[in-house]
Amino acid sequence: MKQAFYLCLLLLFASATTVVAQEARSVNQAIHYIKLANTLRAVRKSDESISLLKRALPAVESKNAYWEAVTNEMLGLCYNETEDYDAAIRHLELARAQFAKLKYVASAWGVNEVLRDISGKNMYAGIQIGASDVKLAIFKTQYESDFYEKDIRSVIAVPDLDLTANAGAGLQKGQIALQTCLDSIRRYKIPNERVFIVFSSEVTGSKKLSQEAKNRLYDQLAAVLPEGSQLQIDSTLTPAREAELFTIGAIPRKVWPTTSALNVGANAVTVGYFDKVTTAADRPFHYHTAPVGINTLVSQVDARAGNNPEAFGREVQQAVNGIADAALIPAMPGLAQRRTVGVGGPIVAALVAYLHPEKALTTAVPVTLAEVQRFKQLALTQYEALIQPGLAGIDEAAIRDKAGQDIRLMQNQLTRKQLIAGATLLEAAFKAHNKTGSKRFVFIRDADIGWVTGKFLETINFEYESTIAKGSLYTR
Repeated sequence: MKQAFYLCLLLLFASATTVVAQEARSVNQAIHYIKLANTLRAVRKSDESISLLKRALPAVESKNAYWEAVTNEMLGLCYNETEDYDAAIRHLELARAQFAKLKYVASAWGVNEVLRDISGKNMYAGIQIGASDVKLAIFKTQYESDFYEKDIRSVIAVPDLDLTANAGAGLQKGQIALQTCLDSIRRYKIPNERVFIVFSSEVTGSKKLSQEAKNRLYDQLAAVLPEGSQLQIDSTLTPAREAELFTIGAIPRKVWPTTSALNVGANAVTVGYFDKVTTAADRPFHYHTAPVGINTLVSQVDARAGNNPEAFGREVQQAVNGIADAALIPAMPGLAQRRTVGVGGPIVAALVAYLHPEKALTTAVPVTLAEVQRFKQLALTQYEALIQPGLAGIDEAAIRDKAGQDIRLMQNQLTRKQLIAGATLLEAAFKAHNKTGSKRFVFIRDADIGWVTGKFLETINFEYESTIAKGSLYTR
C-alpha cells in the first residue's frame, strides 16, 4: 500500500514537471508548489522539494509575507536535510525575521529552535574534576515543558585518580585525563563559551590537601588548557552550590514540585529540593549534606576489618548504625511532601548496571529497598557473580552494548569494599528517607554529572526566560 502511494506520488510529480519547470505565475500557483514540496519532503525527496520551492519563491517574494516566510522556512529545512547547512541557516534566519515581523510568535520561536540546533548553539560540555575521577559530559539542550532540559550525547569517565591524597602523585594522570576531555570537546566543535570546567567540592574542601597544595594542583592542571582559550577551572564550588546544581541537572524541572534529589557520593550524602518555582531568579533551594560517603566509610573501617568481606560488612554496618537518621536525612518539611526521590551516585549506578542490565538505555529506573538489600547481600557473598551479570538474554544489540559498557565502567570504578560500604549506606539512606513507606526511589541515569550539566541548564533557562519576558527570541 505504501509503495503504491509513493509510486503514484512520483508519477504525479513526473507529470507535473512540465508545469513546474517555470517559476510560479501567481501566489495561488506558488502555494500549490509549496504544498507539493512539503509532501515530497515527507517522502525524503528534499532535492525535488528545493527545486519546487525555488520556483515558488519569486511569486510570493514581496507579495505575500506569510507564504514568503513559509517558503524560506521549508527551504531551510530541506537544505538542512541535504546537509547544506550554510544555505539552511540563511533561509531559516530570513524566515525567523519574517515570522517575527508578522508577530507569528510560535512560528518564529519554532524556527529559532531549529536554527539553534543546526548552528550548534545547544551543544555544551562540562568537565568535573573530582577527588578520584574526571568526568566529561557533552550534551545537547532541548526545549521541553517550557524549560530546557539536557540530552546527554557522550560521557567520558576517567577513574582511578587520587588528587586529594597526594597532588604530586596524581598530577600526571590528572593532566592526561583533562587533556583527553578537551580533545573530545574539540571533536564536537563546541565553542569555549559553552565549556565549563570545575573542581568538585571534594577537591576544594579536601582536608588532605593544604591550600598551597590545592593552588599547586590548580596551576598544574590549568597549564593543560590551551593558551588564549579563556578556559578556566572554577575552584569556588561549595557543597551547598554543588547540591543545588546537582538537583538542577539531575531532576527534570517539570517535576521539581513533586521530587527531591538524593546523592550518595564518595565523601558525602546529600539531599535537596526546590520550593515552588515562579521565575528563574526565584527558586528557594533547601539541602542537607551528611559528611559520610562510600570512601569515608571504607577508610574508617578498613584497618579493623582486613580483607575478610563478612568482617568488613559487619564493621561497615556497625559504623552506619552509629549514624542517626536525622543526621543522614533530616526532617525537612519539603522532603516529606515529595513522594518521589531522584537518586544519583556511583553506588546506585552500580546497582542498576549489575541487577538491571536490560535497562541500560532507560533514563529513570525505579529502585526498591528490597533491591538495595539484595544488592548488599550479593556484594557480601556472591561478588564475582554480581559484577558479571549475563547479557545473553538481552535481544537488542544497542541495549546489550550499553549494558556491557556500564558493567565495565562499574568494575573499574568500585571495588568490592566500596560496593559493600555503598550498599550499606544506600540502605540506611532509603530507610531514613522513607519512614512512612510511601516514597518512590528512582535512579536518574547520568546523575553523576548532574551538577556540571546543571550549571548550563541554570544559565540557559535564566537567559531564555529573561529574553522571552522582554518579548524577544532567545538566539544566544
